[in-house]
Amino acid sequence: MTDALVFSANAVLPIVLLIVLGYILKRIGLLTAPFLDVGNKLTFRVLLPAMLFYNVYNIGSLREINLAFVLYGIGAVIVIFFLAVAVTCAFTKDNAKRGSLIQAMFRSNYAIIGIPLASSLFGDKGAAAAGVMSAFCVPLFNMLGVITLSIFNGTGKKEKVNVGKILLGIIKNPLIIGTVAGIAVLGIRELFVMWGITFRFSDITFLYKSLENVKSICTPFALIVLGGRFEFSAVSRLWKEIVFGTVIRTVAVPVLGFAGAFLIPGLGGEHFATYTGVFATPVAVASAIMANEMGADGELAGQLVVWTSLVSTVTIFVYVTIFRAVGIF
Repeated sequence: MTDALVFSANAVLPIVLLIVLGYILKRIGLLTAPFLDVGNKLTFRVLLPAMLFYNVYNIGSLREINLAFVLYGIGAVIVIFFLAVAVTCAFTKDNAKRGSLIQAMFRSNYAIIGIPLASSLFGDKGAAAAGVMSAFCVPLFNMLGVITLSIFNGTGKKEKVNVGKILLGIIKNPLIIGTVAGIAVLGIRELFVMWGITFRFSDITFLYKSLENVKSICTPFALIVLGGRFEFSAVSRLWKEIVFGTVIRTVAVPVLGFAGAFLIPGLGGEHFATYTGVFATPVAVASAIMANEMGADGELAGQLVVWTSLVSTVTIFVYVTIFRAVGIF
């Protein structure tokens, strides 16, 4: 029990502490509003795409994939997305809030927390399974995020949904570009393996190391910027939305996702470790950045990142303890 609690705290609290650091730096005047605005754009347009490219490129081979494992993960996220749209539209009529809440429900912090979490829970097998899933879930999260914020935003326009505009938004989105570029280079690597060519993108050392350095900046910088934008005064105004989104993200979504996974035959501990990253981790930091950039309620999105991170410290501990008790981990 103690080990599980310490593990969960070590996985989530570093994120919370970096957000707190950003909040403190803003309060003492070291972070200014113009800096935070530019920092938000830098993260969205450069740092996150670089990190996604790096993470996708560095997954293991795609030749040994448990198809049921991957299809369930993709299918469950899509089902959760549509359920999120339905319950959120019933909950609020504010389109800007709808966009932020929907993202909070289906979009986990898989890249930053989920993959390391799976590795910690089930070692190399967990890391390998999480790596395979990232090639599918990361693009899916980003595409659904763009679709969500293209439809549900604060522009106030009541015109019909423009499918072409949404598709163009997906194609031009920096996170999609980073992910697709990573998949493309990964595909080339797989072809090189088939053809017996030993050259890899990582052999271009100066370029690969530069990408690695940019990727390493992303998470701490994004969290500090998020903390700088955080305002406790917003809690009293948004408490209903915060409670609603946090409970669904940390309780309803994991319970739904795990329940369905138990019905899939042949899944092992590494697969449930990966699903813990997909369903049980807090809201992705990128959701707040995208909300700010695409006209949704960025303030609410940032609050949801913070509060789901805090609450998930407890809920992940509970899920891990249950899985250990039933012999999965």
